[in-house]
Amino acid sequence: MQIVTDSGTDFQHSPEKMEGFEVHVVPLVVTLEGKSYREGIDIQADEFYRLLAATDDLPVTSQPSVGTFVETYRRLAATDAEILSIHISSGLSGTYNAAQAAAGQVPEANVTVVDTKTLSAAAGWQVEAAVRGMSAGWSKEQILDLMANIGDASDSLYTLSELKYLIHGGRISHMKGLIASLLNIKPMIGVEKEGGTYVQKGQTRTFKGAVKGLVDLMAKQHAPGSALRVQVLYSHNPEGAEMLREQVDQRFDCTWLPVGPMSLVLGAHTGPSMVGVAYAPLEVIAEMP
Repeated sequence: MQIVTDSGTDFQHSPEKMEGFEVHVVPLVVTLEGKSYREGIDIQADEFYRLLAATDDLPVTSQPSVGTFVETYRRLAATDAEILSIHISSGLSGTYNAAQAAAGQVPEANVTVVDTKTLSAAAGWQVEAAVRGMSAGWSKEQILDLMANIGDASDSLYTLSELKYLIHGGRISHMKGLIASLLNIKPMIGVEKEGGTYVQKGQTRTFKGAVKGLVDLMAKQHAPGSALRVQVLYSHNPEGAEMLREQVDQRFDCTWLPVGPMSLVLGAHTGPSMVGVAYAPLEVIAEMP
């Protein structure tokens, strides 16, 4: 079996890629000033944010094309027809639907497409679970069950200083976004599990207050001192990420994964100020082989 994912799962931040096993990453696409870039191929995060800072243009993002997935599945099927294709939430991106459409056009491949119902680090943990299960010789059914358990146990929370990117991308109501911008509100955003869409969990007037609010929200789910796996990612705000990491570390018994930049295409939705945290009970993560 072979594993395919997209660049929005941020699998590159997983603690290890199993030796001798390759995850095939299909890039998401961002367009800025009329030029389109494939993430990780045509553009890297630092260059993207440099270009973003130098223009008044707002970025537009898009999922990989059906044709890109068709080409990927056909190429992989030539060596192993069993493919597990794991993607960011269908509630936030058309990537899962493009992969589903492509799977129907490649009869020589047996493609199982998985909707993680989340994105970034939390989605990457599901990819990691698949890789670990695959490397341990688990069946596809066992791997899918493990991924579902990891997905059920994992949560993500985000905050950001400016709302214009979310408003532009249509991820929040233009009217609510306009009012929030006028009031200088900093939202606390989660990802609900049924549809895999953004939900507002609260709001404050300051970024520092929003960071504390994220940790308070975590503490409503998990008692302070709980043993958690935690990962903090950011768009282009390492200082904010470090502030979030320090506050989480003070409240929980954390097993930390590396702090780092998230997918630049996801960052294009939120703007450079965004920071986020993914977390799950360590006992569930321990189910991974």
